[in-house]
Amino acid sequence: MAIGIIGLPRSGKSTVFNAATRGHAATANFGSGAAKPNVGVVKVPDPRLDVLAVMEKSKRIVPAEVEYLDFPGVPEGLGKSRGISGEYLNMLQSCDALALVVRAFQDPSVPTEEATIDPGRDVENMEMEMAFSDLALLERREQRIEQGMKRAKATERTELSREMELVRQLRQGLEAETPVREQSPPAEARGLMENFQLLTAKPLLVVFNAGEEDLPRLEEMEAEFAQNHARPGVEVVVLCGKLEMELAQMAPEEEAEFRSSLDAGESGLEKMVKTSYRALDLVSFLTAGEMETRAWSITRGIPAFQAAGKIHSDIQRGFIRAEVVSYDDLVRTGSLAQARREGVLRAEGKQYVMQDGDVVNYLFNV
Repeated sequence: MAIGIIGLPRSGKSTVFNAATRGHAATANFGSGAAKPNVGVVKVPDPRLDVLAVMEKSKRIVPAEVEYLDFPGVPEGLGKSRGISGEYLNMLQSCDALALVVRAFQDPSVPTEEATIDPGRDVENMEMEMAFSDLALLERREQRIEQGMKRAKATERTELSREMELVRQLRQGLEAETPVREQSPPAEARGLMENFQLLTAKPLLVVFNAGEEDLPRLEEMEAEFAQNHARPGVEVVVLCGKLEMELAQMAPEEEAEFRSSLDAGESGLEKMVKTSYRALDLVSFLTAGEMETRAWSITRGIPAFQAAGKIHSDIQRGFIRAEVVSYDDLVRTGSLAQARREGVLRAEGKQYVMQDGDVVNYLFNV
């Protein structure tokens, strides 16, 4: 899964990228001349893997991964109600979710385009930019459908009419300031919506970038911001980007010592990964054996048959059944053999809904 990091100028988005990925991206004047995004792949912390690896004597551990992309430059006029377009829009559309970095720190050495630091205003401005981009895309799509209707066959007109109805419904919602992720289009329209790649349909992670002086009250700030900005498909996190970036460059032992002395709590990486999982509504199922113990991230609620495809298409194609035991039951019983004897290792069919922490062995035939 890929999460694109966006933000207004001098919000600290590259700083947050470095904090979340332990990266070394330039944080000053990451200008429009840069052609490619900074890319960071983060291993998802999961202590369950270590326990299973010992139990199964695995040769290696493979955590799930989250990819963060810090896109180059900021389009001129971003935040001034002009919408997002061009190559910048294309890059954002390719992401599974967006992380909006919002400035919540005071620093006279980092100038601002506005007279005041106002995180709420900046969130609203950026949400408006994304909505304007979606409206422009839907307007163009409506025009193409109208042109297509003139030369379409009778059977094709039915499908085009359905698409037109969806486009107009989404436009009306956006014009009423309701992002697509909060609208309720019919289930059969999801395929079409994925083709549109609308920005306001994507899960959104709002990252409030606080100053080090705010460290003692981060939880309080997060609760306040969440009350005002968290909604379905929108998650909120507060972190001290500059401090977390500096800590992330240290050796693990040194970082732990400094973090403890500052009472800084869990790392920016852990905060970002956990909040990203919530925003994307992800869970992890686990596989364990002599060769490897691995975590696989999937969307909550998908069936065992679909989850099998995450491992290999052959397993999904030749699916027979899934042998499933919860992580807690496996640890309690001590082995798969004992879990089977106690009846907590179950045989599940294609439509079994996978749960976080399921330890799975797929049986298949191709």
